Amino acid sequence: MLTKTYGSAVQGVNANTITIEVVVSQGTNFYVVGLADNAIKESQQRIEAALKIRGYRMPRTKVVVNMAPADIRKEGSAYDLPIALGILHASQQLNTERLGDYIIMGELALDGELRPVRGVLPIAIQARKEGFKGFILPRANAQEAAIVNNLDVIPVENMQQAIDFFEGRLEIEPLQLDTRTVFQTAANQYAADFADVQGQENIKRALEIAAAGGHNVIMIGPPGAGKTMLAKRLPSILPALSIGEALETTKIHSVAGKLGANASLLTTRPFRAPHHTISDVALVGGGGNPQPGEISLAHNGVLFLDELPEFKRTVLEVMRQPLEERRVTISRAKVSIDFPSNFMLIASMNPCPCGYYNHPEKECVCGPGVVQRYLNKVSGPLLDRIDLHVEVTPVTFDQMTETRKAETSEHIQRRVEQAREVQTARFQEFPEIHSNAMMPSQMVKELCLIDEAGRALLKTAMERLGLSARAYDRILKVARTIADLGGSGEIRLEHLAEAIQYRSLDREGWAG
Repeated sequence: MLTKTYGSAVQGVNANTITIEVVVSQGTNFYVVGLADNAIKESQQRIEAALKIRGYRMPRTKVVVNMAPADIRKEGSAYDLPIALGILHASQQLNTERLGDYIIMGELALDGELRPVRGVLPIAIQARKEGFKGFILPRANAQEAAIVNNLDVIPVENMQQAIDFFEGRLEIEPLQLDTRTVFQTAANQYAADFADVQGQENIKRALEIAAAGGHNVIMIGPPGAGKTMLAKRLPSILPALSIGEALETTKIHSVAGKLGANASLLTTRPFRAPHHTISDVALVGGGGNPQPGEISLAHNGVLFLDELPEFKRTVLEVMRQPLEERRVTISRAKVSIDFPSNFMLIASMNPCPCGYYNHPEKECVCGPGVVQRYLNKVSGPLLDRIDLHVEVTPVTFDQMTETRKAETSEHIQRRVEQAREVQTARFQEFPEIHSNAMMPSQMVKELCLIDEAGRALLKTAMERLGLSARAYDRILKVARTIADLGGSGEIRLEHLAEAIQYRSLDREGWAG
């Protein structure tokens, strides 16, 4: 007897429906065909133990499980439940006509309990698109799948509940979730706030500009000056996530298995801070079955690289293309997958190995040439892609003990959102461009016009600092953002002067 159940395989951030065909016939042995990995082939042992404990039998004849389409690689243990139900139906131990109405996913424990799986959100989206009635899955994943409306999400805790549901002995109410209510209730709630930061007004200003225009930032300063503290608060002043961005971000985290049990829609911008020992693949994504890396997990949020020169040079260089393209393409012999990676890069570094070069009070103990060698660990092309270079100086005792409350993230965020609204109107005919930082060179020439005095100032700065053509574009983009924050339709001299001062690492003799 031939039985069909339906599962799903995730490729990139999208899912493909998999038809699981089970035939029980004369002979011996258990076969899984259709490009299945070892985890799926090992499912025989899990399924057999679970069936026995629940009072069912594993057929002692020939069992063939075919997973179609056969040219798509299937990985992981999430196919245990659909294979088990297929075997029960094919061996006439399960009496139902409804197996084909549902996508079924879940990993079986040896006692028949269900463990959570990854990639549930893209699977649910694809199931609705293909007209399936519902999605049967482990209870721990139900909140995530319920984000998708017009699909019956049936949470089950064990294999027996799934069997009872199909045979009509158990009524399970589909989980209903009002996505918009959930989103609006929890949206834009961050634990960290700029109100906690005493002093550092110039750095707050730089981060406000960065948030308003989507610019990348690098902060240079001694240990304990507050670089990490400031970076962690950057998401709290970025514009609030839209529901579309939240769905897109949640999909990536779902595929990577980063949502955790009983998680639902992500309502705040992600903040990813990988350690400097990270590998190239962990940062940009990849692997045999390509998985998203840190730059994709930071999509629509912030990627923070602390102690930038300590990262391996190869790791930093592979990031150059995604910074420009806002996506990363993972190519393999049989498949090429795009992961979105539209993130803001914020990096921090000490000015030298000892950390006290240019410190107002402490003496730098690094030898001649050491500072320059340390700075050279970060390549020029990467620095060119970072719009704002900001020097962070230590906070004085008076600033630390000041009782006056600093400006809250909410106030700064309001100004940032007003500037972003100006940019949305500016780029309404260009759906791929959302902020000033994303403008291509041709558009910079058209939209970032400066007068004669501005040109003279910029020419002097270019010659003095030895800036590249890309750095020239960056200065104009930052000046445009500063003008937007100030409510100015044109770039004035003071906007340009402020933008030029955010090129610290280009300054002649900065490390001389």
